[in-house]
Amino acid sequence: MPKMKTHSGTKKRFKVTGSGKIMKQQAGLRHNLEVKSTQRKSRLNHDQVLAKADAKVIKKLLGR
Repeated sequence: MPKMKTHSGTKKRFKVTGSGKIMKQQAGLRHNLEVKSTQRKSRLNHDQVLAKADAKVIKKLLGR
């Protein structure tokens, strides 16, 4: 049987914590930043835990 390859796009966008949760970067911090308040930008600049239903698909793409 050939080995499963990790999906290249997925490995760049998500990371797995020690407990097995999938973390993602919050959207909305790429452009129009002068319009957004400092508090809003600060809130968006934290990683977020992926939803359970999405995590199942991502884990498969990561080969876990």
